[in-house]
Amino acid sequence: MPLADIRKVQVIAPNFKRRLSGVTSTIIQLLPVQDRQGLKIAALGPGLPATLPFIRFRDLVHFWTAPEGSSVRVWHARRNLEMLPAILMRDILRMKIRIVFTSASQRKHSGWTKWLISKMDAVIATSAKTSAYLEVPNTVVLHGIDTQRFSPPADRESAKRACGLDPETKIVGCFGRIRHQKGTDLFVDSMIRLLPDRPDWTAIIAGRATAKHVAFENELKARVASAGLAGRIVFVGEHTDINDWYRALDLFIAPQRWEGFGLTPLEAMATGVPVVATDVGAFSELIVAGDEETGQIIARDNLDAMVMAAAGFMDNDERRLASCEHARIHAERNFNIEGEARKLAEIYQITAS
Repeated sequence: MPLADIRKVQVIAPNFKRRLSGVTSTIIQLLPVQDRQGLKIAALGPGLPATLPFIRFRDLVHFWTAPEGSSVRVWHARRNLEMLPAILMRDILRMKIRIVFTSASQRKHSGWTKWLISKMDAVIATSAKTSAYLEVPNTVVLHGIDTQRFSPPADRESAKRACGLDPETKIVGCFGRIRHQKGTDLFVDSMIRLLPDRPDWTAIIAGRATAKHVAFENELKARVASAGLAGRIVFVGEHTDINDWYRALDLFIAPQRWEGFGLTPLEAMATGVPVVATDVGAFSELIVAGDEETGQIIARDNLDAMVMAAAGFMDNDERRLASCEHARIHAERNFNIEGEARKLAEIYQITAS
């Protein structure tokens, strides 16, 4: 991991949680883009890849001195445990920093979290829904994705073949951690109802179940086997080349019961795949209905609605293919990670001035 020159670093992206999470993934994806755009930024903390510029905890002593080109540094916190030390550094130790906090939560905050947020110099919400739960002024900045990494295949049949899938079969997918919160059981149950009458379709589930959720995954596999669909509802495990698996899809379903933001619909749309998603997280702010349709939003935890919405795309090739084209255009135009990085840079500049 390249050690950054602390004298030049103007923005710190702390990551104080070793286990991989959505926050960690956000830092991993954003920081190289921000660095490429010329922002003097570095990460701090464990659990990050060796390619990211970083500073050490002992470098924090330099926070009493302003960095080159600015009067203060910006500390961009994304968790409670990253806000608190920044408040101590700024207000008790009188270090030259300003604090930006990004919230993805869509629930009422505890008194402790409200107090921490009230001490921020700037607050960002990842969606309008998240913004509505905040009691301080904030700016909505929707997440973006790498639309070069997540891009349509030149040939979808070849993309299926590369993943070991039948190129003649249409594929509907559900990607992410396997657990009740993510609605994996709803996807499985919808496919059990849909696939027997649609022999040209196969369903795949990509992702892993942590130790706590292995029993849940095993129960789903047993349910699939009992329905006689073990060869058509396939658990393919976790993959680092998940962008290649998106390219093999003809339809994506995001069945979550709860989500903070949720990038999978964006990743699917950027790959030219229409999405059926529950009305959680930021999904309703990502997916377009109507003339430029990119997918459909359904009520959360509603199996009948999921079956009907999925069938509407599975049984109508013309609709599905038109949505594929609209989905890619929409994602590239509105959710490119380069745009997210530029919006954050504007907030940093205002906060530091």
